[in-house]
Amino acid sequence: MYASKLRRILIGSPIATAHQHNELIPKWKALALLSADALSSIAYATEEIIIPLSLSGIALATTWSFPIALGILALMIIVTLSYRQTISAYPNGGGAYIVAKENLGAGAGLVAGAALLIDYILTVAVSVSAGVENLVSAFPQLAGVKIFFCVWIIVLLMILSLRGVSESATIFAIPTYLFVFSIFALIITGLVRGPQAGFTPHHIIEQNLPEIGLILLLRAFSSGCTALTGIEAISNGIPLFKHPQTKNASKTLMLMTLILASMFAGISYLINEFGLTHDPGVTLISSLSRSVFGDSVFFYLLQISVFLILFMAASTSYADFPRLTSLLAKDRYAPRQLASMGDRLVFSNGIIGLSLCAIILVYLFNGSTHALIPLYAVGVFLSFTLSQAGMVVHHFKVREPKWIPSAIMNGIGMVTTAVVLLVIAAFKFTHGAWMILVAIPAVVYAFHRIHVHYVMFARELTQSHYDILTCEKATDHVVIIPISGLHRGVMNAIRYGRSISHDLRICFVETDVESGIRMRQQWADKFPDMTLYTLHSPYRSISEPILKFIDEVAKEHPSEFTTVIFPEFITAKWYHQLLHNQTAWLIKLSLLYKKRIIVTSVKYHLTTT
Repeated sequence: MYASKLRRILIGSPIATAHQHNELIPKWKALALLSADALSSIAYATEEIIIPLSLSGIALATTWSFPIALGILALMIIVTLSYRQTISAYPNGGGAYIVAKENLGAGAGLVAGAALLIDYILTVAVSVSAGVENLVSAFPQLAGVKIFFCVWIIVLLMILSLRGVSESATIFAIPTYLFVFSIFALIITGLVRGPQAGFTPHHIIEQNLPEIGLILLLRAFSSGCTALTGIEAISNGIPLFKHPQTKNASKTLMLMTLILASMFAGISYLINEFGLTHDPGVTLISSLSRSVFGDSVFFYLLQISVFLILFMAASTSYADFPRLTSLLAKDRYAPRQLASMGDRLVFSNGIIGLSLCAIILVYLFNGSTHALIPLYAVGVFLSFTLSQAGMVVHHFKVREPKWIPSAIMNGIGMVTTAVVLLVIAAFKFTHGAWMILVAIPAVVYAFHRIHVHYVMFARELTQSHYDILTCEKATDHVVIIPISGLHRGVMNAIRYGRSISHDLRICFVETDVESGIRMRQQWADKFPDMTLYTLHSPYRSISEPILKFIDEVAKEHPSEFTTVIFPEFITAKWYHQLLHNQTAWLIKLSLLYKKRIIVTSVKYHLTTT
């Protein structure tokens, strides 16, 4: 009871499926929710360019940082225009997984899906770590509790996300817009007034390319490409928008890119103009803010806004990671628990899983943004490349009006992002990118094994040509059999139920209209002479309607026993059991102390993997 009350306080009351349309969000909320990851990269992207260039000296670093930033801006425009094509072609959400799977095959889709999942986990870890580092830059005395702060901020973000998309988007909008206004105030003030008195700007000295080295330039470019992370989030999250969804998503994407490009160009220009460079223990954005605002209240306001936006950047992952895992689960490539919506109309299991993975990553890398960044960009640009390649194939297959310019645009995006991917993989390989190049195949293999298990599981449980033997022996007590579908395990349970009673109550929980219609049709075809008790569940709970039904049936004959039979299957390998819902176990636990209720299981043993 206390746990239930605490849960309601933290994440709120259940939301009925009928109210799902109320959870769609307008453009201003979507910009905050889905753009926070991309916008937050302003806090560290320019610094990632400066760090490798600093090996050649401060003058060279500041000279070349702005030209590299201009190159990244050009890449940003190409990627944005490419994803506009994706939004138009996939109005229900054109994530790299869907686009690659439908146009390049299941294998390419799984690679894109693995890259995106890893990217989303890294987004949370990088964003939270960078946020705490900026906080420590302003308040050095907090350095000793950095990991503690990271963990609890991830837990807070998890709770906010579990409350639902509409409510969390409203909360996330405040720090996002505060950050945007603060950065533009910094840029405008820096351009108009210059640095504070006493600060001597560095005078740019023209240098030739050979003096700094092509390898160093490419390494700096690959590091700065983190500015593009999160651009794909809007095309993934089209279903979250209010109608017209495609139009609203396209407008939001263009507005996000305009804001992102303006801030990135402004910050890079000021850092170049002031001759700032990397200072261990102090972030570059903090140094720039101090040079413009001094130790005034505006400096601390900007640091707080950076601190908050970096945390809110994780909101992009909390919106897209659970949705992607639900698609993988529906295609039987991920545990099917990830496809279930919680009572707040969000994929709760995905949100919790993302939080746990991010906490582990923060702990393993000691909350260091610079250590996590090399892992970050590989998955991003791999998903970019596969998505754009899929779009090129899509245009050639569908050949919609004016498809050739669209195909050319996506082709340019594919080639550009593929080249950048190779550069990042080559120059960041020894800095940690190798981990992602190993992790992606490992995750794809896990997807494949999960899929094989579910396919074999469904094949063995098929109930075609499987009849129930009629048995004359029966008693007068009531037998209840909760089912989730028709398969061999259910057939065995019904056959056993008939052997002990004539009064069989077969019940099915309807969590959505389509599943209810499909189940009733299957039941009518197989058992036209038997009643199926359909239990409606507007909040998608499985256990509560079944427990209520058992109580109502038990009250009909209070002096008699009521038997509840659970059809269960036992997998060939114990760890495969983790891939299946444990709803029956939870209901059994709830029935443990109920009087005159007999609980039993009819097991069906699987023999294949």
